Amino acid sequence: MSGSYDDSVGVEVSSDSFWEVGNYKRTVKRIDDGHRLCNDLMNCIHERARIEKAYAQQLTEWAKRWKQLVEKGPQYGTVEKAWHAVMSEAERVSELHLDIRNALMNDDFEKIKNWQKEAFHKQMMGGFKETKEAEDGYRKAQKPWAKKLKEVEAAKKAYHAACKEEKLAISREMNSKADPALNPEQLKKLQDKVEKSKQDVLKTKEKYEKSLKDLDHVTPQYMENMEQVFEQCQQFEEKRLRFFREVLLEVQKHLDLSNDASYKNIYRELEQNIKTADTTEDLRWYRANHGPGMSMNWPQFEEWSADLNRTLSRREKKKASDGVTLTGVNQTGDQASQQNKPSSVSSSEKNQSYPTEWSDEESSNPFSSTDANGETNPFDEDASPAMEVRVRALYDYEGQEHDELSFKAGDELTKTGDEDEQGWCKGRLDNGQVGLYPANYVEEIQ
Repeated sequence: MSGSYDDSVGVEVSSDSFWEVGNYKRTVKRIDDGHRLCNDLMNCIHERARIEKAYAQQLTEWAKRWKQLVEKGPQYGTVEKAWHAVMSEAERVSELHLDIRNALMNDDFEKIKNWQKEAFHKQMMGGFKETKEAEDGYRKAQKPWAKKLKEVEAAKKAYHAACKEEKLAISREMNSKADPALNPEQLKKLQDKVEKSKQDVLKTKEKYEKSLKDLDHVTPQYMENMEQVFEQCQQFEEKRLRFFREVLLEVQKHLDLSNDASYKNIYRELEQNIKTADTTEDLRWYRANHGPGMSMNWPQFEEWSADLNRTLSRREKKKASDGVTLTGVNQTGDQASQQNKPSSVSSSEKNQSYPTEWSDEESSNPFSSTDANGETNPFDEDASPAMEVRVRALYDYEGQEHDELSFKAGDELTKTGDEDEQGWCKGRLDNGQVGLYPANYVEEIQ
């Protein structure tokens, strides 16, 4: 609003005008709102920091899980490395988002907290010092003008009342002239009443005009004083607005990873790792290690030798296991509470390496009719008879290879051979299937 006073101001503006008595309280409240907005901005940044942290944790967990799945899965070669590169990207991006979280909390959040503490000073009786100073300044600037305005309102009310009374007096006089019942004395009183009301109108009008003139006289000073206090509030608000703009720019820099060199390097390296995947090389490697490219010691004629009078059992050939636990074992019933559960060596592993040559002293097929020394296969029905014993399974066992039996705890089967050095026994299920099983997984039926 212009600093010069205009008579039309009171007519054109609404009662919501800043210049109305008490309407300055909105600008005073803005100071309290500034303090609340600092809290809101801190809460906003705090929530975003929590989101960044949660996202970083999810990326890390995702990368860890899928690394294990890919390592244990059938994928191989350079494509496997490219797949792992995707998980490495997630781990590195996770670190960057943790850095964002730390920057938001340690830099931006603390910066707002410290500025708020320096800008707003709490009073012993409640509220802020800055709010009270603004309130006192406006009240002091408005007090003289408000007093004159009150006089104007009172003079206006008196003038309007006098005008109303004059109109009534004139109306009564006019009606009395048409009434023949009124005597001259009564008519004279009505005429005196009209005259008196006219004089009252002139007096109240003069007083009303004088009070308006006095109000007009103090209005320029009133406006000047109010603008001074308002400018002080504006300066305080300007500091807050500039500070918020500065903080938000800092937040933008912390959130914007597009300008982070390390972020760009992550995806540059990821692209390079993926592009280095060579399908031709992977197929060549698989052919050489698991296909026709593998070397082979083809069978040749061999003379009999006394040194070959014994063939190692299939279980003895796998004696090199280093404490690998059996994976196909499940406990049932009361046996799950046993403290010293027997264990055995699994007959295969996920990442089993396949030999590229046959040993001249080992038979590759446990189900062949004869071994290297011409001895009969223990699985053949016409093998040398041994004492058969009925046994009962103590635990569940799932055969790991095609020559092993599977059974549940409580099942009964027939033991057809003695326990070998590796703890395996030959047996036969009731359905006629013959195979091997861990000796300490069964007990004889008395």
